[in-house]
Amino acid sequence: MKLHLSDQAGLNIFSGYGEGYVAVNQMRYTSNMIVLPNRIIENWQASSVDSLGVEHLDPLLAMQPEIILLGTGSILRFPAASLMRTILSRGIGFEVMDTQATCRTYNILSSEGRHVAAAILIQSVGA
Repeated sequence: MKLHLSDQAGLNIFSGYGEGYVAVNQMRYTSNMIVLPNRIIENWQASSVDSLGVEHLDPLLAMQPEIILLGTGSILRFPAASLMRTILSRGIGFEVMDTQATCRTYNILSSEGRHVAAAILIQSVGA
């Protein structure tokens, strides 16, 4: 599916998503990634929601986003409660959503000027 949002003067925005990919600024990505309004971190080393630990989010936490949106693929899956508590204890919002909802929510928050980060777990096609 393609998303349409007005150009936000150089901000990274999700322009589409589908099975096994997301698109940012019309560029397709097929591996796990982190998207911030002014930066993209490709090949994020998290492998799954089940194995997600604070060490996977440490570089992102150091950037002190206002909120982290975790996109878990086509199905909503929650990480360990201890990870969620750790992030929240640092004063950073943390929302878990399916990837489609993450893309849409990120675009809205980013367009409002919020310091938001989207951590996207890309599901392999057929997984």
